[in-house]
Amino acid sequence: MRITRTLSLIAIALVSALAVALHAAETKKEKSQKEIREMAQDTLQRLYKADPRTKAVVKDAAGYAVFSNLGVKILVAGSGSGKGFAVDNKSKSETFMKMIELQAGFGMGVKKFRVVFVFDSERALNSFVNSGWEFGGQTTAAAKNGDKGAAMAGAVSVSDGVWMYQLTDKGLALEITAKSTKYYKDDSLN
Repeated sequence: MRITRTLSLIAIALVSALAVALHAAETKKEKSQKEIREMAQDTLQRLYKADPRTKAVVKDAAGYAVFSNLGVKILVAGSGSGKGFAVDNKSKSETFMKMIELQAGFGMGVKKFRVVFVFDSERALNSFVNSGWEFGGQTTAAAKNGDKGAAMAGAVSVSDGVWMYQLTDKGLALEITAKSTKYYKDDSLN
């Protein structure tokens, strides 16, 4: 009887510990999702302020994606990473994603920026979300510190049915580079 009671107490303690651990993991996931949603809303508001026409473009599109990125470039090499999500405007479903960037070419600086992709078609959105996406071969010249400098160059067509807006947060970068960026699903947040 005593052994049964002890085993029962051990089992209850293990189940309780597991429940606490699962709750902590879920809370971390929810916190990360919330931070990404807040970053996206802030980015969209900044985009709409910079060019009010973009609000209708994003609303009427098949979907959109928003990412924040921090990149570092030292002489001939650089890298960056970021997080974001894609939203299907029809179903309102969200897919949390990551990005990684590698650079080669001459330059120096730290660049923090945000990117908004607008998808003209469901096919373009689904391809971005489900297959991941790679983007390469970009030449950039950007300088911004605080509220000085150009914050947005405008939309660029980066693929059939995909438009990109880039907003610089802060930092200073002047680079001539061949950049490769990979976007993919974040399994830990979906």
